This record gives sequence, C-alpha cells and structure tokens, in this order.
Amino acid sequence: MAEPISDKQVVGVLRPFVRATGPVVDALRDADPFGFIAGEREQAAKVEPKLRDKLLDVAKSMKVPGTRVWAAMNVEQRTNWWINRVGRVTSLVTAVPGLGGALADRLPIQDTLGAASQGLLLCAIAGEHGITGTGDRVRLLAWVLFEREVSPDLAEGTAADRAAEDAETEKLTEELDEASRKHGKVTFKAVARTLWRLGRSLLAVTDELEKRPSGRFYHQAIGVLPVVGMVGDYLGERSGLKRVAKRAGKWFAREVSNART
Repeated sequence: MAEPISDKQVVGVLRPFVRATGPVVDALRDADPFGFIAGEREQAAKVEPKLRDKLLDVAKSMKVPGTRVWAAMNVEQRTNWWINRVGRVTSLVTAVPGLGGALADRLPIQDTLGAASQGLLLCAIAGEHGITGTGDRVRLLAWVLFEREVSPDLAEGTAADRAAEDAETEKLTEELDEASRKHGKVTFKAVARTLWRLGRSLLAVTDELEKRPSGRFYHQAIGVLPVVGMVGDYLGERSGLKRVAKRAGKWFAREVSNART
C-alpha cells in the first residue's frame, strides 16, 4: 500500500505549477491569442481615419482584457470569461494531434489536461480577486482541487528547496521561453505544450487528482461511448471548470471573512 501523500509533497508540486502558470495566463490575457484586437488594428491601419475609428471602437467593445468592456465587467463576468477561454484552449489542445509533442503520447489526456486546465483557471481567477502571491494561490489550489487545508507557512515555501523549485519552474516554462526567443511572442503551440507539462507535473500526486471537481455522471457515461465519447469528455471538463470556479468562490469569501475578523 502506498504511503499517504503529505501536505509538504503537495506544496512541492504546486509551487512550481503556480509560478509556471503566470506566463500562460499572461499569454491568454494579453497576447490576444485569437487575434481579435490585432486583426482589427491591422485592418484599421489600411483605411481612412473615420472608418479606422469605427473599427477600433469595435475592437474596444469586445470582451477581452484591455478593452473598455472588460474594465466594466465585474468579477463574476470575468470569471465566466476565463472559464470559456481556458475551456476552449484546452479543447483545442486535445483535438489537434501532435500539439503536445512526444510527451502527449505517453500521458492520459483527460487527467493530464483536465488537471492542468483547472489549476490554470484557478490562478487566472485568483488574479481577478487580487490574489497574486504564490503561497496564497497554492493554498487555493490545494483546497479546491485536493480538499486540503495547507498552512500558510508551508504554502509560502519556508521549507522548500528553492533551487530545485526554480529549476522545475524553468523546466515547465521552457517552451514559452523558447517561443519568445524565436518568434518574439508566446505561440499557441508553446501554450499547448506547456499545458501538457503542467498536467504531467500534477501526476506526481496522482491519487490526489481523484478529488478534483469533475463533470456530472452523465458526462462520464457519454465519455465511454464510441464516436461521441470525446464530446462527453469535453462537456465533462467544461462542467468541472464551472464547479472549480464555484468552489473557489467559497474560498475567496472565506478569506475575505477571515481578514475582517
């Protein structure tokens, strides 16, 4: 029988994970990965001033970070945006063969990408709630994904091997760094392969992954059927993302309450 996984082991896995999600969240937030704003600006540069202004107004009215519509959105609306953005990116990574590289061929798709996308979503919405510290985000992920109450001191990495943690974080983000050097920006392929790396890192605490929020029973039932199984898995993971966000909301509310007492 395997030894129980300790809080220290969980924190040892989550700290590099949380640190590595930063560049991914930045890419999804600021790089406009689907080209909405960049496309409008490129077109605007080719037309007369009045039409250019109209095109830029269209860009600014889109619900993406950096626009005036985004600035007017509340936290709940931004959270829903992140659920959709992370869900779509994860489904694309799953659907396009070869994006994960050789690593993807050796790992279970649903567990690997499902866990990575849930952790990524939590870090993204934590930022919308003003939670920026690595330790606080580690506590959030431990509580939501693994049903663990990790002490703040442990989550802050007071007992961690910082050199090993730095090395693991660098390893998790090396695809992003390489893409930035080659292309001057983070590419979708780099984000995809980083998601695989993030998911693989969580497999170090495989038994804990069984606790993470998942889809409804009927999603799992559809998931085992031929042809439509992939649809069931996708809907299940989307449902899991929503449940993760809902559970995170309870953690945020508790933290605010504790801060007031």
